[in-house]
Amino acid sequence: MYEILDKENMFSAIWDFPENLSDALEIGDNIKLDQEYHKIDSIVIAGMGGSAIGGDVLSILEKENINIPFIVSRGYSIPNWVNENTLVVCSSYSGNTEETLAVLDAAINKKAMICGVTTGGTLADILEKNNKDVVIIPGGLQPRAALAFSFIPITKLLQKIGVLDSKIDMWLPNIIKSLTDSRKINSLDSSQNPTFELANQIYDKIPIIYSDNSSMSIAALRLKGQICENSKMLSYHNDLPELNHNEIVGWENNSTLFNHLFVLWLSDRSDNKRVKIRQEITQTILNEKKVDQFVIEMTGNNFQDRFLNMINYGDWLSYWCAIAHKTDPSPVRNIARLKKELAEIV
Repeated sequence: MYEILDKENMFSAIWDFPENLSDALEIGDNIKLDQEYHKIDSIVIAGMGGSAIGGDVLSILEKENINIPFIVSRGYSIPNWVNENTLVVCSSYSGNTEETLAVLDAAINKKAMICGVTTGGTLADILEKNNKDVVIIPGGLQPRAALAFSFIPITKLLQKIGVLDSKIDMWLPNIIKSLTDSRKINSLDSSQNPTFELANQIYDKIPIIYSDNSSMSIAALRLKGQICENSKMLSYHNDLPELNHNEIVGWENNSTLFNHLFVLWLSDRSDNKRVKIRQEITQTILNEKKVDQFVIEMTGNNFQDRFLNMINYGDWLSYWCAIAHKTDPSPVRNIARLKKELAEIV
């Protein structure tokens, strides 16, 4: 069934994640820098959608090694504090993302240090004309399927520039192996596969994804985006402890809608102890409301392993939701329409 529906082979894009990680590491190791970088006191990763998530992934995997202000900027503008001591990394898979190109222009005007990660396009042209470093990554993928080629080259770029003391060479090989093993199960269209089984529970509902903001928050953001793009379903996410200060009260009125919702908890052994208690209390409240819930937690000796396996688990989950809907997971027609109509308005 899925081979017939999946006309652009999103299956292979998800299956190839371990190989993509390995290839991306090689690209990162071969980065050659021509520009001089000095006195960097802040970092901005500028991007949208699947390109921006690479900066988010880097921020959580390397959180203990980032010692200067680091933000991911989504939109047409950059913070007013950006100056000549700020490093702005423009990330756009196509190289033609208009928001990222607007940020590039703003960063040039602010005389920031600038480099980029892209497959080409206008971004690469402008960077090259301005004698800025640009890392070229492989094309031919949906931006959301190119995650490895987003966060690993940026990690290596920051490492070579001298603002990040990453240990990625030490932990990534073992993760590639664990992902290679787990895909043998996650790729099965049968009850032996936990992602296939869960997809058949949630595909006709609106998934709401909750997590601790110190651990799996970025994985929750990624999963929300993958369900929206791959599964063509609405999905939402929020973090603990923040949701305990507002959203938890929303589970009161409109209770007739609750049977259309499904809460996915992304948990990790590193979650804050108080947050774990908050999660248990919140789960009890939702159980009393008869809200469907499911806890997803990865095994693994280190956080990086558990995090990237959670990412890949979510990718497979979104894929099987698409198949349950008898939908091709690759096309993003509303995005294509939006871009077309935007291009017609100057």
